[in-house]
Amino acid sequence: MSDLRSAPVPPLRDDDHVRGPHDAPVVVFYGDFACPRCAVEAMRLRDANARVLFRHFALKAKHERAVPLALAGEAAARQDAFWSFHDALYEDQGHIDDPHLWARCRALGLDVEEFERDRRDPAIAERVRRDVRDALRAGATTTPALFAGGELIH
Repeated sequence: MSDLRSAPVPPLRDDDHVRGPHDAPVVVFYGDFACPRCAVEAMRLRDANARVLFRHFALKAKHERAVPLALAGEAAARQDAFWSFHDALYEDQGHIDDPHLWARCRALGLDVEEFERDRRDPAIAERVRRDVRDALRAGATTTPALFAGGELIH
């Protein structure tokens, strides 16, 4: 496969979503909440001895709900619920339309009105676009795109 990189994977940022042991190997996961393969990989990584750094690779051309779900994930993050929302989306991909998102928010104890305001915030949209640009520059072409040590894992 050709190397499609035009830039390295950016290092850890203050606003990245990270979980896992601090001393574990770092895996940068560019994912899409509407992607079934991402769901499988996310659940596998959740139980692995890895420090997972999640970034969005949400492309409307791949799935019409990809971008709205990425925005929803960032809105949940503003209420300190990114990882619980992430897991809930990946555990039940059959229910990703807005009424299901609102029910998920209520189940997680989130303020739905705040969630709705936040997911329409232009700053959140820019965050998602930044992640997508970074994924493309790093050579990602599909989801999930996993990087370890700056290299794409095939």
